Amino acid sequence: MRKVLLPSLIIIAALLLVIRIFYLQIIDDTYKLKSDNNAIKIKYDYPERGYIYDRNGKLLVANQPSYDIMVIPKDVKRLDTLQFCQLLNITKEDFNKIMAKAKVYSPRLPSVFLSQLNKSDFAAFQEKIRKFEGFYFQKRSLRDYQVNYGANVFGFITQANEKVVEKNPYYNNGDLIGKQGVEESYEEILRGVKGVKYFQKDKYNREIGSYNEGRYDTIAVQGEDINLTIDAELQKYGEELMINKRGGIVAIEPKTGEILALVTAPSYDPSILVGRQRSKNYTLLYRDSIAKPLYDRGLLAEYPPGSPFKIMVGLAALQEEAIDEQTAFACNHGYYLKGRFIKCHCHGGMMHLHNGIYESCNTYFENIYMRTINKYVNPSESVDIWSKHVKSFGLGQFMGYDLPTGKKGKIPDSKTYKKMYPNGGWRGTTIVSNGIGQGEVLATPIQLANMMSAVANEGYYYTPHIIKKIKGEKIDTRFTTKHITTVDKKYFKPMIDGLFDVYNLGTASALRVQGIDICGKTGTAENYAKINGVRTKLEDHSIFVAFAPKDNPKIAIAILVENGGFGAAIAGPIASLMIEKYLRKKITRTDLETRILAKSLQSQYAKLGGSSAASKIERKAIIDSISKNTIPVQTIKVDSTKQK
Repeated sequence: MRKVLLPSLIIIAALLLVIRIFYLQIIDDTYKLKSDNNAIKIKYDYPERGYIYDRNGKLLVANQPSYDIMVIPKDVKRLDTLQFCQLLNITKEDFNKIMAKAKVYSPRLPSVFLSQLNKSDFAAFQEKIRKFEGFYFQKRSLRDYQVNYGANVFGFITQANEKVVEKNPYYNNGDLIGKQGVEESYEEILRGVKGVKYFQKDKYNREIGSYNEGRYDTIAVQGEDINLTIDAELQKYGEELMINKRGGIVAIEPKTGEILALVTAPSYDPSILVGRQRSKNYTLLYRDSIAKPLYDRGLLAEYPPGSPFKIMVGLAALQEEAIDEQTAFACNHGYYLKGRFIKCHCHGGMMHLHNGIYESCNTYFENIYMRTINKYVNPSESVDIWSKHVKSFGLGQFMGYDLPTGKKGKIPDSKTYKKMYPNGGWRGTTIVSNGIGQGEVLATPIQLANMMSAVANEGYYYTPHIIKKIKGEKIDTRFTTKHITTVDKKYFKPMIDGLFDVYNLGTASALRVQGIDICGKTGTAENYAKINGVRTKLEDHSIFVAFAPKDNPKIAIAILVENGGFGAAIAGPIASLMIEKYLRKKITRTDLETRILAKSLQSQYAKLGGSSAASKIERKAIIDSISKNTIPVQTIKVDSTKQK
């Protein structure tokens, strides 16, 4: 048997090797194509990217023709460098630098010498291109923005870097790829499929026809068009309201999870990241560490949520039966905690759930929070149960939306406090600041908007998303899957009644819009910053969350304006205006509109010192088009217990 086995294995292996060689040499020509690369010229046909529309069919992003000058270094001969540089308006130093980089990439393969020339820039060069051996042009399409807002929603197009090329065989050096926003999230759908044509060359490096009768040629497939959930007019209006302010606005349709507006301020005009100035403009934006126009505050900025978080504290307390609607606590314009008097800005007296909400009573909510935590003997068990309820509203986690950036926020649990207090000894009074949205609690604006969607729906939400329709495809099922909170539906009605009276009897009574029943909650968080090494008190952050109408809600919204003061000062009016704009398509509260449009917080941000990198010599030429919102600001740390 052993004598037969070894020869049999050798024969089988030899047969397999012969079959493989026969397949590669006779049947499959792909390796031959690679080995003949020196005699073959490859040309790519780049398709148009898919168009981007808003939820109502308004065209937001289209395409425009563009040309890349390509180079094959080894084919460059007898070049009049001076004439070449003059035609393309570059210096000889630029020429040498680009050529050196192209040679490092590959002397034999084409790479981009100069990208994104428009028709006028390309016209003069096209007439002379026959004089420049080794150079040819590649036609592409660039984005043509139909609007000057929504930059953070769209993202931008840039050249694929070496890491992308190495990781993804679809891309070659110089190919364009979507970054940030929907351009990145839906890159494979928007980009289409590029076509490839192979041409045979003779010994003089001249094209002599299609390689192998075009057997390997492919046709370009245009990218698919997409419709976003964004309401273009609402997005535009939100960005206008945030001029000279810093913060974020997120509006969601509660019944679907569709994002109606995603505003970050400051922002910029998306068209400045198109064309030959794209790299320069992007560098200005990227290096602007003061204003941070590339930082999407609606998705990335984590803030203590302040008083809007009292909604979660109240619902968790009801669910755990730590209280009922009539449970009351006396408020003497504040309360004592560990020998310290914590101020409250409500009217005082006996507070229960209803007036506790619309007057935003700190005393009431810190008491019911401690009741929830003290329900069980072990505070670790209590805080984990409480944390589970809150997280069921999408807080403290990545929610799975279809945008490429975001932050988790923070909802503390027992693990949090075991790390903070390794020797134990913590209890309800230790972590009581959570009861008013301070302490260890952090949330992003999109999480707060989603929280309000769940409240508006009385106990469920859909994952927020920005894609509404893809031509010829269905959207991901994760956006049509209902998420049920751990709070029973019966507890939402008393909470919603209290939120409704925030507009009628409480902290937002001056912000009512006639004929629209709005439910909302104001919030204010003190903040401090170190200026020249000194801890300095700055203007409070203004926070507001809302949904409307009360019955059959169509919009839920969260606004945070940094250094904006009380919740009803700036964030609240913006909420009322955005809600009316969406529901009525017009504004009747023109008094609020005039005040907010004229309001500038630039003087508050200037206290932090420094200046925007983009506000120096380029301000006149660049910033007017880059960003109507760019202002000298910087990130500051929130640290307070004051809420309203």
